[in-house]
Amino acid sequence: TIGCREGARPHKSGEFCRGTVGRKRRGVCGGQAELTGCLACAGRGELALDHLLGKAAPCQKDDRLGQLAAALDNVVGKRAPAQLGMRVRGMLAHGERCVEPATMGGGSDLNGTPQVEVLRRNVDVAAIAVRRKDTYRIKENLQLSGNKPNIDHILWSEMKLRGITTRPLDGKMVLDGEVMVFVIYQGEGEDAPVQWLEESIPFSGELDLSEASEEMVPSVSVHLIHREIEAKPDYDGEMRELDVDAVLELDMKLYREESMELLSDLYSTNRELSLETGEACFDKVLTKNMSKCKIAEKLNMDHADRILQICHSEGMVKIDETEVKDDGLHVEGVLEVSLLYLTADDTQPIQSSVEVIPFHYLIEAPGINEKTICQLVPGLEQMSAVMMGGGSVEVKATIALDLLALQPVCEQVIKNVSEAPMDLKKLQQMPGIVGYIVQPGDSLWKIAKKFHTTVETIMTTNGLTDSLIKPGDRLLLVKEMS
Repeated sequence: TIGCREGARPHKSGEFCRGTVGRKRRGVCGGQAELTGCLACAGRGELALDHLLGKAAPCQKDDRLGQLAAALDNVVGKRAPAQLGMRVRGMLAHGERCVEPATMGGGSDLNGTPQVEVLRRNVDVAAIAVRRKDTYRIKENLQLSGNKPNIDHILWSEMKLRGITTRPLDGKMVLDGEVMVFVIYQGEGEDAPVQWLEESIPFSGELDLSEASEEMVPSVSVHLIHREIEAKPDYDGEMRELDVDAVLELDMKLYREESMELLSDLYSTNRELSLETGEACFDKVLTKNMSKCKIAEKLNMDHADRILQICHSEGMVKIDETEVKDDGLHVEGVLEVSLLYLTADDTQPIQSSVEVIPFHYLIEAPGINEKTICQLVPGLEQMSAVMMGGGSVEVKATIALDLLALQPVCEQVIKNVSEAPMDLKKLQQMPGIVGYIVQPGDSLWKIAKKFHTTVETIMTTNGLTDSLIKPGDRLLLVKEMS
């Protein structure tokens, strides 16, 4: 609305005040402009048409509207948009521009339903969508090669997982990998030597998981919780087969990245709102990275000159330390290598040794910092151990480092809102129409809140097609009265 000088009498609907609207531009400085008579500087970057008319006088026809538009032209340096002309006409036609202090706010809406303007923002967060444990069973039958004797009894057996990968699909979880089987057995017959068998059982399967979807981010650990190897007779009745039974347990966490809508700010054009804010923290997926660290090392064995053959090799990855560095996670650990071998010592024909190979690796994770939550799952993808000349053993291995990095994000949110009646005196003192020069750091929301209007009204009044503004832009602002 356009407020009149104190003591001005309200005019009848459809009548217009008579007076002189000065349009002589006196100066522009620091984002402010001042016009003689009708325009006064109301603050940095703004012009208030607080007394468009002179002292109270009999009313005339609407030829004064042209003078008003001309005055507005002087404020913004361009023709006032048609929407503003229509708005001013409506205000004048309904007698809204000349209101006594005692009658300001007489509209029932000021005490009715709050008219609330809301500013929202979206934050990407990661939430656990699925948390479940399940099992996967592997059964396989192995047969001895033709050059090996029948099985009398099993002396020792071992089963390990290697190269495990998991990925969610719509309605299911897919897993792949290998089960490494190693068996030492006593051959059938009095003079039969001790024999060994080493086999790799590849597998690929899926588990029903109705809540899963392909775009989810998995964090899955797989453990071997049951292992059984039993000698069985073949179709000829000879003990030349091994039944392998393994049960894998999957501990599954699936994260869904969602866009969460938060309230950034609120204000009302017919209420005083007091906002209580606080901090809320969420996690977002920073990176999901499957890295591979390759190792090639020569080990010098004690009494290597007496080693005849390596029967079996196995490795275990152990992480000693992780450290956040620039754009990555530095990992230090060891590969513990267990070797089983035949020797020339008749008293101890089979011996074993455990060797340690240190390694370090930098997993790329742009944006990582000390607050990042890192879930690191190490694994052994492949390994081999071969006798070399000079009594050394060459070990080659590929270590898998599966990193899921979650970044905590803390945001200011509105926790509670209390309302109070509008301060009518404060509202009356605010200018009804303002010419404003956009300042650095301004947004339409900040401007609308400051001048008791709305973003929609500013865009409509100034013919804006989007909410982007830049310093130096000139806007016409009309105070809202709900």
